[in-house]
Amino acid sequence: MKKKVFITGASGFVGSHLVEAAFRQGYDVHAAVRETSQKDAIAPFVSHFFYPNLSDYDQLKQIFQEQQYHYIVHAAAMTTTKSLEEIEAVNVGYTETVISAAIEAQMPLERIVYVSSLAALGPISYESDVRIDEDFPYKPLTVYGRSKMEAEQMIQTKFATSPITVFRPTAVYGPREKDIFMLFGTMNRGLDPYIGRKPQKLSFIYVKDLVDLLIKGFKTPGDQLQFYNVSDGEVYSRYAMASIFSSVLKKKLWRVHVPYGIVKGFAQLSQYLYKNSKKTPVIYPERLSELTAENWACDISKARRDLNFIPKHDLESGLKESLLWYKENKWLN
Repeated sequence: MKKKVFITGASGFVGSHLVEAAFRQGYDVHAAVRETSQKDAIAPFVSHFFYPNLSDYDQLKQIFQEQQYHYIVHAAAMTTTKSLEEIEAVNVGYTETVISAAIEAQMPLERIVYVSSLAALGPISYESDVRIDEDFPYKPLTVYGRSKMEAEQMIQTKFATSPITVFRPTAVYGPREKDIFMLFGTMNRGLDPYIGRKPQKLSFIYVKDLVDLLIKGFKTPGDQLQFYNVSDGEVYSRYAMASIFSSVLKKKLWRVHVPYGIVKGFAQLSQYLYKNSKKTPVIYPERLSELTAENWACDISKARRDLNFIPKHDLESGLKESLLWYKENKWLN
């Protein structure tokens, strides 16, 4: 009999890849999505769709008790907002409700997996001779990072003795990803732009490696709370992605360094112009701080040790596969 897994955020970028990977590894996948979500990419891999209100404890508990899940993966999240209260309600409040309902439901629950972010910890200085490990102090730069920090702190306070695995992935890329893809669109027009000239240490994780690790998280040793930072184990310069793009797609790029002061002024102006809009500008002061952060080097030794995590892709191989997918699916012309 197949073991059953319930995945929130199943139609999102990471969630959609997770649904497919879990199905191919033999799990009976149930997906929690919004009524308006695009489901075509995941429909072949999902045996049942749910459209729950993730703030409704009673509704979730009823679903869990009726369906009898072995694993719950909470991948749904809000990534951008102008309101700290709004993002906290989703990233902290929904997380607490999902976990509470799962733990208190009568079902054969083995593990809950929560998808957090390295943004909860924040970056370190360029000169640091160590990488960001699970015990680093919280110093998030953005509202999103703070909401993930608060979700983690809530879990530590209320569910420290529960079978929960928290993963903190660094920047995730791969087919169907849209944020980093915006940079590829710029490169496809021949431009390779940077903010200022300060060097950076960056880390990445290919989405297929991430979702394989999330599934490994079902079998985390022990029955208590565990945290894992996630990257491909390598550290890259700020120019690595453009170099790979140029090599794979045979495009010559014009490298441009825009002075930091000019971009800062534009970010501040954008924030002012959008102050009465529900939309978020492409770049704003918080986002600028994140984009120019010095060092996101990530220590994955704990995941290697506990979960036998061996990433199959470095940035070159993962990005090549991604860029070819974008070309084949006409995201890049």
